[in-house]
Amino acid sequence: MAKKPENPNYKVIAENRRARYDYAIDSDLEVGIILEGSEVKSLRQGQSNIAESYAEVKEGELWLVNSYIAPYVQAKTFGHEEKRRRKLLASKKELSKMWNATQRDGMTLVPIVMYFNHKGLVKLKLGIAKGKKAQDKRETSAKRDWDRQKARLLKHNG
Repeated sequence: MAKKPENPNYKVIAENRRARYDYAIDSDLEVGIILEGSEVKSLRQGQSNIAESYAEVKEGELWLVNSYIAPYVQAKTFGHEEKRRRKLLASKKELSKMWNATQRDGMTLVPIVMYFNHKGLVKLKLGIAKGKKAQDKRETSAKRDWDRQKARLLKHNG
């Protein structure tokens, strides 16, 4: 069978690799994000960081806080603020689910990855997560090391 051609529009912009290490991610969902033109141009160049950002539900709206999008050099007078709060787009059902998770269950909304989807729109994958303690991080690291060692032994002996 012929392989489907890779989608030229799909592209990962920024990834929060520490999120899976620092948080136990319970579930995730895809949300849209409202951006200005210069922000999209800057993202197309791949200049952003979501490592230290988080999302919050405030007054019935979902916001991305502390995310960095580098200024677009060609948009001198019509540029954007680098670390402004950006509104996220989610359905009311998803919004109430996230509000319940953060307010009642003590969970955190952590951005995992920002990408251009197959239509060329910027999307953000949010994880509903609980912070890990140092002991949990050590257990995760030990399990990962053991899995690597096991795979190495099976490959070598098998």
